[in-house]
Amino acid sequence: MKTVTQAILSGLMIYPVKSLAGIELRQSEVDRFGLRHDRRWMVVNAAGKFLSQRELPQMALIRQTLSADGLTLSTSGKPDLHLPLTPRETHRIEVDVWHDHCHAIPCASEADTWLSEALGQPCRLVYFPDGEERPVDLEYAESQDRTAFSDGFPLLLISEASLEDLNARLEQKLPISRFRPNLIVSGCNAYAEDNWRQIRIGELDCRVVKPCSRCTITTVDPKTAQRGPESR
Repeated sequence: MKTVTQAILSGLMIYPVKSLAGIELRQSEVDRFGLRHDRRWMVVNAAGKFLSQRELPQMALIRQTLSADGLTLSTSGKPDLHLPLTPRETHRIEVDVWHDHCHAIPCASEADTWLSEALGQPCRLVYFPDGEERPVDLEYAESQDRTAFSDGFPLLLISEASLEDLNARLEQKLPISRFRPNLIVSGCNAYAEDNWRQIRIGELDCRVVKPCSRCTITTVDPKTAQRGPESR
C-alpha cells in the first residue's frame, strides 16, 4: 500500500557554475538536465578535472546572477564578469566529473583569467552543451536519464524538518544553503524524504533514486568560506 505525504515546495535553488554560490528562485523551467541553467558551467584545472569547494572553499564566495542576457559572476575586489548564456566558441574539450568523461565547450579566455585570479590558481570555465550525453549511475537510474555537471543526479532535495532536527543537536545552527539543495520542502516529518520513491510537483513527476552521500562541502561556511568540523 502506498503512503502519500502532502508537503510544500518551499524553496528552489540553482548553481549555474558548479560549486559557486547558489541562486534562490521563485520559479524555474525544467529541461532534460534538471532545473534550467543548473550546473551547466564548471571550473576545471589544466587537465580538465573539475574543481569544487572540496579543494577550493573560496569558490563559495563567488556570487552568481542570471538574467535574460547572461550570467554574471561577482566577488570582492574584482569587477563583475558577464558571460553569455551560450558560449561563442564551438570546439569541445574533454573534461572529467568524478569518474565520468564528457565533452564541454570552453568559455571566453577572460573568464579563465577572472576565475584564475579569484581562486589563486590556473583554471578554465567550461559549458555543458545541449547535445552532450552524460548518463547517470545506472545502478540507481534508468538508461535514458541524463545530467549535466551535477555530482551524480539532476536534482537534490532536502526537507526543512530534517535540517531543524539536525540543528537541534548542534551548538552552531547550519543554514540550509550548506547542503546545496535544488528542491526544499516543508510540511513533512524529519527525514520523511528518505523513504520517498516518487514526488509530484504540479505536473512534474520525479523518481527518488538514492540518498545523497555525505560531503565535506557541508563543512564550508558559504558566507566566509571557512571550513569547520563535520558534525554527526
